[in-house]
Amino acid sequence: MHIFLTGGTGLIGSHFLQLALGEGHGITALRRPGSQPRIALPLQPQWLEGSLEDDWSDVFGGCDAMVHLAAHGMDLKAGDWQECFRWNVSASLKLWQSAAEAGVRRFVIAGSCFEYGRSGERYEFIPVTAPLEPTAPYHSSKAAASMAALGLAVEKNLELIVLRPFHVYGPGEPAHRFWPSLHRAAAAGEDFPMSEGRQVRDFVPVHQVAASFLHAVTRGDLQAGSPAIENVGSGHPQTLLSFAGSEWKAAGATGRLLPGAIPMRASEVMRYVPELPAA
Repeated sequence: MHIFLTGGTGLIGSHFLQLALGEGHGITALRRPGSQPRIALPLQPQWLEGSLEDDWSDVFGGCDAMVHLAAHGMDLKAGDWQECFRWNVSASLKLWQSAAEAGVRRFVIAGSCFEYGRSGERYEFIPVTAPLEPTAPYHSSKAAASMAALGLAVEKNLELIVLRPFHVYGPGEPAHRFWPSLHRAAAAGEDFPMSEGRQVRDFVPVHQVAASFLHAVTRGDLQAGSPAIENVGSGHPQTLLSFAGSEWKAAGATGRLLPGAIPMRASEVMRYVPELPAA
């Protein structure tokens, strides 16, 4: 298949490219000028440099599917409402409409577990039918984008699925996040201060998430005009402390984990775990 990809230099996108190109798929990938994938790629897609707001209608004609991973505001502590909605909703919707008008029929769109927001606290395993109660600009814009995508799929009779990954980690992850920080301390032989670690999460390796997106491109159960939503996780919920301990041991760390050295966030959600589709 030939796939039009956005967000190919992000964490999931970089691993998606590695996997999809390795399996022989053709990829046309959109990136911002000068941006590079987060991991080294033995094969390269056909890169286009530009913006979601540019006109790519002349490219869509040769594409069988669109995989949309681009997002604004994910790694910002305080996202900007206007910019998050500009890129995650308005620009993205315009791009999807252009692709649909050019004949692209299958869309695989990245949502976010944070669309569930506060409603996630009320479930042992969060179903895709849980109310969306986002609490910040990025989370809210992703929820709005999901609703726009679902409506567009019905109106235009598209094959569409929104995948909501939970806590993704792995090579290429931004350096300030938990997993890279832990491995950096392990490699340096340093102690690693962290919170008590009682939070329960579903930590899912990025290569597994990338595989879920690639599978969605070719799966045979998506129906035109009947869009789907699925959570993406490992199926192995665990505390942050348990996750840290297993990663610390696997890294051969000589320092110590220091749970409780950093205070818990005042609004910390103690359990945030997805209900996953039946195998």
